[in-house]
Amino acid sequence: MTVLRDVTLRDGLQLTGKTLPVPRKVELVRALLALGVPELEIGSMARGDLVPPMSNTLELIDALTPEELSRCWVWVATPRHVDKAAAAGVRNFQYCLSVSDAHNKANIGRTAEESVAAMPDAIRSAREVGGAIQLCLATSFTCPFEGPVDTERVLAIARDPRTEGADDIVLADTLGQAHPAQVSALISAVAASTPARRIVFHGHDTWGMGVANTLAAIAAGADMVDGSLGGLGGCPFAPGAGGNTSSEDILFATRPPWFTPATLAAMVDLTEGLLAELDEPNRSRTAEGARSEAAAFEWVIRRPAQPKL
Repeated sequence: MTVLRDVTLRDGLQLTGKTLPVPRKVELVRALLALGVPELEIGSMARGDLVPPMSNTLELIDALTPEELSRCWVWVATPRHVDKAAAAGVRNFQYCLSVSDAHNKANIGRTAEESVAAMPDAIRSAREVGGAIQLCLATSFTCPFEGPVDTERVLAIARDPRTEGADDIVLADTLGQAHPAQVSALISAVAASTPARRIVFHGHDTWGMGVANTLAAIAAGADMVDGSLGGLGGCPFAPGAGGNTSSEDILFATRPPWFTPATLAAMVDLTEGLLAELDEPNRSRTAEGARSEAAAFEWVIRRPAQPKL
């Protein structure tokens, strides 16, 4: 069964203007895990001066237990990032590079080839601590600077011997410009012609295709899909990128066994509190529906009865 990874604490927060304190981040991690969310992305080793909301990632890692960290991923872009994160206790590393050179230079400061060339050292460092590492390919569909991305370029990186040691491959619709047929075709091609590993789809909802693309990814064989609470998020180095696909919307569409009406109600409360703190809009249509007046529908959040006057 395809699982959800909630990326609120990394991709969700990185474009906001506020840095959440560590105790609040810990509270969110534990609340999401307690609700049943299988895996989380909790932070980034990016420079704090460039992405301020990620500046306390190491402190967050230090505050979590090894058991909690076993279900959490941290964004890295260099072997040095892996070493620093591993020393702090991280065991799941998302090694990210962009398929397009222009975005990789804007995001990481190097060409895609330079990032690929460094990946064997990152894999080695992850293995030394018994960790798992993902090959995350940003701009797998389109680039804000170069336009459409050639599928063969994605497949070439996925097949490159220097990336073969990755446990998973993440295909990211960074700008949210892909459509379901594209998503299905790329995931099918990766599954058919690159090393066998777990396939992850990371979508954004910029053009309203987030849930449709996620369902297309699942139908094509994706093992994991990413979402964020209330559709929060976006890339600070990708002009035109909208928020992530909403975790609530993905879960309502896919209905994993652990996701019940009570779980949705608790998640909506969690989302609304977080977005109010951040002064961000709630982009989840499921959250909107859950607050509707359609009381006969089991997924609608029941309001307390009003006392009679």
